[in-house]
Amino acid sequence: MSTTLDDSAPTAARLPAKAYRSTKVRRQRVKAAWLFLAPMLVVLAMVAGWPLLRTFYFSFTDASLSDLSDILFIGLENYLVYDDGRWYGVLADPIWWRSVWNTFYFAIVSVSLEVVFGVIVALILNAEFKGRTFVRAAVLIPWAIPTIVSAQMWAWMLNDQFGIINEILMALGIIGDPIAWTADAAYSMWAVIMVDVWKTTPFVALLALAAMQMLPKDCYEAAEVDGIHPVKVFFKVTLPLITPALMVAVIFRLLDALRVFDVIYVLTSNSTSTMSMSIYARQQLVEFQDVGYGSAASTLLFLIIALATIAYLYLGRKQLNLGGDA
Repeated sequence: MSTTLDDSAPTAARLPAKAYRSTKVRRQRVKAAWLFLAPMLVVLAMVAGWPLLRTFYFSFTDASLSDLSDILFIGLENYLVYDDGRWYGVLADPIWWRSVWNTFYFAIVSVSLEVVFGVIVALILNAEFKGRTFVRAAVLIPWAIPTIVSAQMWAWMLNDQFGIINEILMALGIIGDPIAWTADAAYSMWAVIMVDVWKTTPFVALLALAAMQMLPKDCYEAAEVDGIHPVKVFFKVTLPLITPALMVAVIFRLLDALRVFDVIYVLTSNSTSTMSMSIYARQQLVEFQDVGYGSAASTLLFLIIALATIAYLYLGRKQLNLGGDA
């Protein structure tokens, strides 16, 4: 009995020491990680943090682009204020809310289409066929072209007087008269969405293809032996396995789409029918030279994007956890 107790005592004594060493190593790794990250965090604080803080500050002032030295603190008046029987401020401006609606509509529709087309393109590129390497390289060309260049190129093609899109559609008998794709409010938003989908679908396709390349072959071989239809295999096997990669693609694209500026501004300028939150803020800051008002709009844009991102990540993680439990 005493021998058993004596043998077990050293083992019990060694366990805390092993746990201590493990904790010590973990602390050293965390400390080393923070040391490596410190230069990047300092640069990020200077490049992004300081301008962001100044934007927050300007949003509570009456700062003007013509004279930033004479600033008066006015509190929340740029956001919302009730004066002389009326509401004023960004939150009381119907054009702001129209830009919010335009931005979310653009983001949801464009990102949804990009995911669908991206997965289809990835499935095609993942198949074995002759010339696959050349096709993979060609698919990435729209994504490689700078957004300003591709938007201006599409602006020329969609022009109602000399655009090739109208020429082709009239030659095929689809339309009888030229359509002002970027000037007509009925078509301008869809024209912008089409250009954005053409531009960024290769990005989603690239991430989906990378995920498909890492999928285990055993599942597909077993499904083929069992005679399961390929469509069912895609929805039951492929899609669940590439969902984490698609979530990464969606979050990156949502961040880009919610702060979209260049493609819309090049195609439709300050048109109210397509104005995004970024274009609204730019108009207040540059054209109207109202730094305080424009900073308030920029601050609201930042908060909306942050909340939308947090909500998407939370829902996505919850969905993945439910799928894992199932």
